Amino acid sequence: MSAVTVQQAFDLAVQHHQAGRLAEAEALYRQILAVQPQHADALHHLGVIAHQVGRHDLAVGWIQQAVTLNPGNPAAHGNLGEAWRALGRLDEAVAAYRGALGIRPDIPEVYNNLGNALKEQRRFDEAAAAYRHAILLQPLLAEAHSNLASVLTNQGRAEEAIAACRRALELKADFAEAHSNLGAALAELGRFDEAVVADQRALEIRPDLAETHRNLGDALIELGRYDEALAAFHRALEIRPGDADASFSQSLAWLLHGDFARGWPAYERRWEAHRLTRRNFSQPLWDGAALPGARVLVYAEQGFGDAIQFIRYAELIAERGGQVIVECLPEMVELFRSARAVSEVVATGGTLPPFDVHVPMLSLPRIFQTTLEGIPRTAPYLSPDPGRRALWRERLGSDRTRLRVGVAWSGSPRHRHTRKRDLPFEKLTPRFRLESVEYFRLQVDDAAEANPPPSGISGMIDHREHIQDFADTAAFMAELDLIISVDTAVAHLAGALGRPVWTLLPFVPDWRWGLEREDTPWYPTMRLFRQPALGDWDTVVQRVAGELETMATQRP
Repeated sequence: MSAVTVQQAFDLAVQHHQAGRLAEAEALYRQILAVQPQHADALHHLGVIAHQVGRHDLAVGWIQQAVTLNPGNPAAHGNLGEAWRALGRLDEAVAAYRGALGIRPDIPEVYNNLGNALKEQRRFDEAAAAYRHAILLQPLLAEAHSNLASVLTNQGRAEEAIAACRRALELKADFAEAHSNLGAALAELGRFDEAVVADQRALEIRPDLAETHRNLGDALIELGRYDEALAAFHRALEIRPGDADASFSQSLAWLLHGDFARGWPAYERRWEAHRLTRRNFSQPLWDGAALPGARVLVYAEQGFGDAIQFIRYAELIAERGGQVIVECLPEMVELFRSARAVSEVVATGGTLPPFDVHVPMLSLPRIFQTTLEGIPRTAPYLSPDPGRRALWRERLGSDRTRLRVGVAWSGSPRHRHTRKRDLPFEKLTPRFRLESVEYFRLQVDDAAEANPPPSGISGMIDHREHIQDFADTAAFMAELDLIISVDTAVAHLAGALGRPVWTLLPFVPDWRWGLEREDTPWYPTMRLFRQPALGDWDTVVQRVAGELETMATQRP
């Protein structure tokens, strides 16, 4: 085959390739390489075909050879990035995209692809910058607008995300991914009815979008449409078996409805879904076997409230013969030293004592095969330090003529459901004005300043300067008559201490509170006050205010 015929063969192969006749194109590329093994363009295009048919490992091999032979070809670097990204090798993908842009910095599609890789690494600021650069170069690139929207939603900038989606859909009305990203942004703002419409439109165009089926299920759950949500999660898993996000969402739906038998095993997918880092110890993971004399490391893995809720399982471990060592965040160390059956507590990041087996705290319900009826509910299972409690008794004084009520209205702003679970203070202002009640602030972090106390709550007493950790909060709570809290660590702590606590819940709450009932098997001294409809805090506050007035009036 002469040089001319090689060129003719290559041109013909490219025509086949562009027309989607991949087998014919691949055969010609291979014929060219049989004659000219170092034909960089044939190697490159052969790698592109391998990527198109899902053989990404082969694609990397072919395209790397092409890049070695012709390092000045930006398209080869860019396509190598796509192959690396398909293999999940994101660092290599980012390097390849940057290599392409180093040769030719005006390719909007490469900036878009770079943004995709950075987004998968959760480097959202860098991803947004890459998408914006793509849009600057090509304002009509609908994919970049849509992808930017996805990043903006992850950054908590849902309103901007919606605008970016709208622009993408102006450019490309049948763009399924843009409809899907619009649904995610709307859901982030609590506009679940609109989110369902957007997700369903995306699936009309592309029924194979597993992530959209999962997002649809999440939105349906928030609307109380449980059966439809489970069907959506099931479809997501049919399309992408083993998908961690869909499996985890499915687990939350099962747990919410009390189906613990299916919920706990699926809840183990939280590691992948939340991108949590598994602990890497040489000692084995505990599987629930008997533990005569063994030292068991139990480590907190999520929020403060989760740790407080599940520290109760220390007693069950001890019943199987284990000595319980707890690792937790520093703010909880002193509190957890009061937990029954806990022999030692260490702060996260500190030096761990010797141990024989380990277990993450939120895997314990699965290991003990906890059912709704069999929840370990002995309370209190935490107790205030007597010395600290005496200080609070002195600090608050001996006058008990008024009802002492602690209030928490906001949780961590980093929590994924902060928007729906936090109670805006303007909802409280007209109601909580009883002169027979003293109100005490139980929030200690400054995150609540975005939702500050109203002047209308008479005598909101602030003792934050005296609260350094949860042991201080526990001692404070012991001197109060009632705790009123949204779904945050304050509510869990009150329940674990056996204090009277009223927990205010959104229409569809976190899984642990179940549905409909006004009590909870997790905490015998807790009452649940639920929104009767999506976003209806007014009814909740009105009811709580009425109950509080009755309680204050009937107090001896």
